[in-house]
Amino acid sequence: MTTQDSGKVAVVTGASSGIGAATARALAADGYQVVIGARRTDRIDDLATEIGGRAMYLDVTDPASVERFAATVDRVDVLVNNAGGAKGLAPVSEADLDDWRWMWETNVVGTLRMTKALLPALIASGDGLIVTVTSIAALDVYDGGAGYTSAKHAQSVLHRTLRGELVGEPVRLTEVCPGMVETEFSLVRFDGDAERADKVYEGLTPLVAEDIADIISFAASRPAHVNLDRIVVKPRDQVDARRNIRTR
Repeated sequence: MTTQDSGKVAVVTGASSGIGAATARALAADGYQVVIGARRTDRIDDLATEIGGRAMYLDVTDPASVERFAATVDRVDVLVNNAGGAKGLAPVSEADLDDWRWMWETNVVGTLRMTKALLPALIASGDGLIVTVTSIAALDVYDGGAGYTSAKHAQSVLHRTLRGELVGEPVRLTEVCPGMVETEFSLVRFDGDAERADKVYEGLTPLVAEDIADIISFAASRPAHVNLDRIVVKPRDQVDARRNIRTR
């Protein structure tokens, strides 16, 4: 029996572009019925049509939006917590508190809201999987990145704590920690400054969204007794959050 025959459902947040959109495509190709959520409904409507899935407006920073989204999903076998992002590169001494609040609300509290809302359905599935896309920023620090790295550290701690709390329940947890991936990430970080965003990837070959989607697809395909706790993936040209082929 194929995944599609079994009626398995995957939920992907932050699915309007980048890793989220690529993951939705990959899981649909694997046979999942994919429910995608994001704020940019024009994009997810088109994606849902493309993959034969279902799209719904979702703002993970809004409790009412998360509640409405969760109420429309009767079954969940896979939850991909992908919504998140960074804003700015200001040092701590010049930190923009609104940017910090946005990063914590989106990356940390948003992940908490979605996971809490869908956890009963994941347990009820008999073989649930929660994938949380954090970052190598969850493993390291770098100048100007305290808002983002602190949020990603917290998101990782949330995910890893849940791993222990759910021992004995039929739910697996996988944290994916990507390095440099060429998506809209830097465009958001730099408030739409495309020239500055493009320079982030100059002189090296970054990962692409499909690289991460392939990994998530692989994790979802493992048998129920196999838990891939943490997967760290970087371009060959990148050593860590501070060193790459340009800075070696």
